[in-house]
Amino acid sequence: MSAQTDTFEDIRSVGRALGEQVAHRGEAPFLVAGDRAWTFEEVASAADAMAAGLHQLGVEPGDRIAIDLPNWPEFVISVFAAARLGAIIVPLNPGYMSRELQFMLRNSEATVVVAAERFGGIDYLELFESMLFELPDLQYLVTVGEEDLWYDDRIFQFEDLVSSGQGRDLPAFEVDPDEDPFAIFYTPGTTGKPKGVVLSHANLVRTAVATARALDLEPDDATLCTVPLFHIFGLGAAMLTSLVSGSRLVLQERFEPDATLDLIDEHGISVLHGVPTIFVMLLREEGLADHDLSSLRTGIIAGAPVEQALVRQVRRELVPQLEIAYGLTETSPTVSITRPGDDEERRSGSVGRALEGVEVRLLDEEGQPVSGDAVGEIAIRGFNVMRGYFRQPTETASSFTRDGFFRTGDLARRDSKGYLHIVGRKSDVIIRGGYNVHPREVENHLRSHPAVLDAVVVGVPNEVLGELVCACVRPVEGAIISGEELRGYCRSALASYKVPDLVRFMDVFPMTAAGKPRRVEIARMVRAEAQGRS
Repeated sequence: MSAQTDTFEDIRSVGRALGEQVAHRGEAPFLVAGDRAWTFEEVASAADAMAAGLHQLGVEPGDRIAIDLPNWPEFVISVFAAARLGAIIVPLNPGYMSRELQFMLRNSEATVVVAAERFGGIDYLELFESMLFELPDLQYLVTVGEEDLWYDDRIFQFEDLVSSGQGRDLPAFEVDPDEDPFAIFYTPGTTGKPKGVVLSHANLVRTAVATARALDLEPDDATLCTVPLFHIFGLGAAMLTSLVSGSRLVLQERFEPDATLDLIDEHGISVLHGVPTIFVMLLREEGLADHDLSSLRTGIIAGAPVEQALVRQVRRELVPQLEIAYGLTETSPTVSITRPGDDEERRSGSVGRALEGVEVRLLDEEGQPVSGDAVGEIAIRGFNVMRGYFRQPTETASSFTRDGFFRTGDLARRDSKGYLHIVGRKSDVIIRGGYNVHPREVENHLRSHPAVLDAVVVGVPNEVLGELVCACVRPVEGAIISGEELRGYCRSALASYKVPDLVRFMDVFPMTAAGKPRRVEIARMVRAEAQGRS
């Protein structure tokens, strides 16, 4: 257990966590982006100045500050400025378009937006300027960019706002870390409408401490943040674990395999997190052998199904102590994680055991605990579980059991040693001829075929069987494989009702910002195709 994280045993707010590091490690490096580095003290100073500038504009505790930025240092500074003010952050994906942004800004009642002037070919200044007149709660736009532009009294450049707050007095704003929200993360609901997940200071800080301990992070570690900060994986598992462990956080604007390898080499990165796709692409990068990657020690692979063969290869060739984790936005995010001392089979074939202090139950259709190693819906109770869905009391109430367990919708079994083995999503189950088919089991087998890069299995309506099993497959570049060959491959290992009835080959999958295939969109595509043929 890290002595550094032990000092955070009683610290539960984001602001106090930064203050603790400033008091004891103020001159130590914390944030690195491009050619610039900031110490803990410099980050705190910039955040205080930004908070003072916002306070002068009338931003108060409890106000919502939306952050619509890629992995830039201004994102990190804005997070800590909000913490200093007692405000609530609303991280937004820069890839969202006008309609999505308007929904989230209106729903969250954001007072301020911090956004890039331009990024990815989009003029955000123009985009948000138009919204100032359409969203009554949105009062100010803070832009990040290098152009010398003229602004009115509602639009400020980030650097000017920070400069305006330097040297100004700022009252001390107290928060109740267990009760007061710190973040609203928008995540797709079962109906496709975004839901605002409300996380408290304590949710985030305590989960970060527990995760850092599981990884044995120390002040001399350096984490490369390739996953987006606007996602809970980036903010919680990368940024906040770096904060509580007193270590460096190196930002990468967006994941690009060759640039990632350069950064690992240049900065002596020891901690690397990512979804499986990130590690697959790194292993296949032509320049892999040309880089010194010996500094890599640990990290988390999560966010999508993980093949045992991939985990073992990553441990051999990239990250020796890579750990598999399971979590959700609603759980800040970590629920369970493997540890270096686990036996090899469980360490590669499960998502580990629950964090200390987090309870996990597996429930049947009636909400009762399942027995033995039966499959059940994962339900969570503990310090990591959200406060609720913002302005959705009915949705919140329906997501919890009477005794306070959050129902995740994920299916798993638990072995005799307490390790969780994810089976799939409750809503993804395909009912074919009265039999339940869990897509993940079929997908895992398909991915083990040397010609298959990735696979997503969905149900297609059928008058006779109810649903057919359709495998959507991305083949390895240059591979020659037929649907019948893959069906035969499945027959050799799976029950007959699990063998795909249909195989569809795709060059690419529609993906989420977190690097996961958009299962709902893929299902919609193949179902529309099937209806067109009938």
